[in-house]
Amino acid sequence: MKIKLIKVLAIKASHLPKIIARTLLLLSCTTIFGFSPNPLTSQNPKITIEQDRKVTIFEVFEIIGKQTECTFIYQSDIFKGLPKIELKKGIIKVNELLKQCLPLADYTIITTKDNHITITRRISNAFPQGNIKGVVTDSLGMGMTGVNIVIKNTTKGVQSDLEGKYSIIAHPSDTLVFTYMGYKNQEIAVENKTIINVVMQPDATSLDQVVINAGYYSVKNKERTGNISTISAAEIEKQPVNNPLAALQGRMSGVDIMETSGVPGSGFNVRIRGINSINAGNEPLYIIDGVPYDSRSLSSNTVSAEIIYKSNISPLNAINPTNIESMEVLKDADATAIYGSRGSNGVIIITTKKGKEGKTRFTISSSTSIASITRKVNLLNTQEYLNMRREAFANDGITEYPETAYDINGTWDPNRYTDWQKELIGRTAKSQSIQATISGGSPQTQFLLSGNYQKETTVFPGNFNYNRLNITSNLNHKSKDNRFNLLFNAGYTIEDNLLPKVDLSSQALLLSPNAPALYDENGQLNWENSTWTNPLASLQSIYKNNIHTLLSNAVLSYKFIPNLEAKVNLGYGINRLEELNTKPNTIFDPAFGYDSSSSSLFKNNANANHYILEPQLEWKHSFDVFKINALLGATYQKNSSENISILGSGFPNNSFIENLQSATSLYILNEEESVYSYQSFFSRLNLSLYDKIFINLTGRREGSSRFGPGNKYGNFGALGAAWLFSEELSIPWLSLGKLRASYGITGNDQIGDYQYLQSYSLGEYAYDGNIGLEPSRLFNPNFKWEETKKAEAALELGFWKNRISLNMAYYRNRSSNQLIQYALPATTGFTSILANLDAVVENKGFEVELEAAVIRDQSFSWNVGFNFTAPKNTLIEFPGLEGSPYANRFVIGESLSSRKLYKLNGVDPETGLFTFEDFNGDGEITSPEDRQYIADLSPKFYGGISNSFQYKSWGLDFLFQFVKKNATNQFYYSNSPGTMVNQPIEVLDRWQLPGDNSYMQQFSTGDNFDAYLAYSRFSQSDAAVSDASFIRLKSLDLSYTLPLDKLPNTSCKISLRGQNLLTFTKYIGGDPEQIMGLIPSLRRISLNLQLQF
Repeated sequence: MKIKLIKVLAIKASHLPKIIARTLLLLSCTTIFGFSPNPLTSQNPKITIEQDRKVTIFEVFEIIGKQTECTFIYQSDIFKGLPKIELKKGIIKVNELLKQCLPLADYTIITTKDNHITITRRISNAFPQGNIKGVVTDSLGMGMTGVNIVIKNTTKGVQSDLEGKYSIIAHPSDTLVFTYMGYKNQEIAVENKTIINVVMQPDATSLDQVVINAGYYSVKNKERTGNISTISAAEIEKQPVNNPLAALQGRMSGVDIMETSGVPGSGFNVRIRGINSINAGNEPLYIIDGVPYDSRSLSSNTVSAEIIYKSNISPLNAINPTNIESMEVLKDADATAIYGSRGSNGVIIITTKKGKEGKTRFTISSSTSIASITRKVNLLNTQEYLNMRREAFANDGITEYPETAYDINGTWDPNRYTDWQKELIGRTAKSQSIQATISGGSPQTQFLLSGNYQKETTVFPGNFNYNRLNITSNLNHKSKDNRFNLLFNAGYTIEDNLLPKVDLSSQALLLSPNAPALYDENGQLNWENSTWTNPLASLQSIYKNNIHTLLSNAVLSYKFIPNLEAKVNLGYGINRLEELNTKPNTIFDPAFGYDSSSSSLFKNNANANHYILEPQLEWKHSFDVFKINALLGATYQKNSSENISILGSGFPNNSFIENLQSATSLYILNEEESVYSYQSFFSRLNLSLYDKIFINLTGRREGSSRFGPGNKYGNFGALGAAWLFSEELSIPWLSLGKLRASYGITGNDQIGDYQYLQSYSLGEYAYDGNIGLEPSRLFNPNFKWEETKKAEAALELGFWKNRISLNMAYYRNRSSNQLIQYALPATTGFTSILANLDAVVENKGFEVELEAAVIRDQSFSWNVGFNFTAPKNTLIEFPGLEGSPYANRFVIGESLSSRKLYKLNGVDPETGLFTFEDFNGDGEITSPEDRQYIADLSPKFYGGISNSFQYKSWGLDFLFQFVKKNATNQFYYSNSPGTMVNQPIEVLDRWQLPGDNSYMQQFSTGDNFDAYLAYSRFSQSDAAVSDASFIRLKSLDLSYTLPLDKLPNTSCKISLRGQNLLTFTKYIGGDPEQIMGLIPSLRRISLNLQLQF
């Protein structure tokens, strides 16, 4: 093959001699080879392409040269920037092949009779290759983010920014292809345009293209037979939250989420369609990028319970919410049964962001926020408090104040007032976060790498803070023939949390308002001559944890034939926790004379590992009117954990208090190791008829190490069906009409490890110098699965091209074979044994989800969302309840969240003491006989109303969350008014003289036993339960996207965000979601800046 290169410098208008030289050279070549201006005809041979392949233009010349006598003449640099060409297997003429490889608008091809081919680059003075700009909008005129703009037949492309703007380098001969899921593809020739604005049109089949992640499979929204709710990245990113679960609050029907504390790093209570189990776990299953995630806290009650509620440190704190692409919640049997026992309480699927094809993009985000408690309790001021104390002493007949009544006997300043809520929990917490992300890729390989650092302080006095460093990566690769695919995700998070050992909320409510100053004149902690315990002293006792979390998974798939795909899902994770709390001698009054030999340290180290292997085989086939999709798979999972808790006491100096080696005494409080193994086989069969009727069958047989011989395996499954009746009616204004229903059985094995085995523990005391073993649990060979039967019927409607969509569902779940601690006779040596009883718990309810595009305009849009849930939880059966330890806790026909309380009749006008209902009529008020009033603390209904406004570059989104429920208030197990603790202002409506009708009984210092006993019952009566319903401005996002027309492919967005901004409630105990004695969820205001280029 002869290829003659004519090397000529680039033409520039200012270099006339070079232009002349190149012209002469071209003329000489024309003379030498005797070019003919006619195209190749009879001299147009054919060549054979052996296989599909992607090659450079030089490789094309080589292929032609090997099979023909063609000779090519061209400049060496004219093909710079020309992309690779995709050749298809077959026979083609040389002339046609060259036209496909070299656009005639860019190149001139001249062929002689002797098959000499000269190729030159056309010079376009009118419009050389340059920058094309434009805006991509939807049919409403709103800018569309993330639209792919690619030069046709190349890999060169960009994505539209936050306003829908884009900029791309293209040639007049190029064609731009605009693509976005749910919209029709558009192709526009560049020609001589410099600005190309595009309006994307919704695809008539867009409903088919919206794919819902159901875990083991993805399903088109139209074909969905199960109940799956979704929240997108756009909704998550608009909320200033640190944990993904916080982003779900108030946004989904059937999902009730409450944050247990406002302390950084704490946990959440999550209930999907209620409480199913009396004694076993009710937490949902979490799936992160296809891998089940063990959400159990590794923390020890001994170490962290005083600052973190029930030591519930949520492992999901390791996931940065801004890295999440979507979250799906699976609720009914059809959606959850394929997960077997693990899906009994619902499934939350978290999918992290992936790299996308196109130009490499950089995103930098920064935020600064402040936070504070949402509501304070209205307490007595100093004068009101002292009057209460004086009146209490008078009521008790005490005329001379005791020596220890420092608040009223003149020891403390009677004119002093301190707002202890402001001093102890009223600080402003500050948070800073910065994140950087890089992503992009080719059609075959895409990548994403992201890093985030966050630091947050607390509302407590002192330098307490929470730090989190998170790094995530993603790689997605597929072969050129699209048969092989590799997906890899990995994330590593380091958390450091420094908190006070004790939550100061209780002290903030109880301290006398005239208590002494916190510091003396020398700036030291003030102990006021040992007359009080300075609350700041407890801050010298700290809680500290360090958590390392690794989450990784890989998915490999291969298509043997177009309809048959094999896949294997591999997952591995590590969770490491080191935590401690210190108790230095300095927390005590120096007058006690304690030194560092009285200091102590509690330390807990815990490790958890998990891995999973899931091979799967999926087959799809379409017949004329019938489609089938079959899935077979298996799961092999193993979780292992170990922890050790140690107490160290007696240190030479408090500087060594965190070093166990320095302790004079060491005690091992707990040391354990556990392994959980899980194996299952699952299948799914999905049938479609005429694209109108859909049937989904799922089944799973699984085995768990948590059950004994003969009961290790259980079978679970579900049937779901849907009918698109709108396809039959053909009503213009009815876009979608679907009826669906499901029924299935799931299980529950959230009961801990080794519960069926007879086990032993080390004795507490030595005998003859040896530590012995003592039995701690009886063997139970009949230990088996809990079982939940789920049924649902639903209606889905869409009106006027889905501008309004309405989903309504009724569900009923019945959980039986409950695992309960069954009482044993004392002669057995054991108090109880965990066993299956025929108790039945029912959850039923009605759910509504409504979405509407209220206004659609070229520059303005308004969208509304509404969700509503009316749940009902009931204990249907419990054989032998009256004789069980649960008799005073549960009532058949009532909710599991019910409390049995005294019934308050009011204050006796003559005695001034509380009176109560005598249920058994024996003339006495006793427990449990007269604790028969049932207070249901489960929610009556809950939901949310969201609004989204968009006007040009401005955006406003907000969500109002609402809940109707009762809750225990500030009087529940509280101190009697008149004692040396502060009280809410409601106690001022009290009895003072015979004949008074009042809310509160007479004040007492506690010296009056009858008054003390009456108030004790009051604090355990229906008066300690009040309406805790609320409407809360849960989240707000006000954003503005800066116009950056002079910076192509660059966008900058500024957002002001808020969380828990306003709360409207009649609740009298502070925040209606607050757990007494703990910091409530905080009000947050955040300023965010996002730059993308």
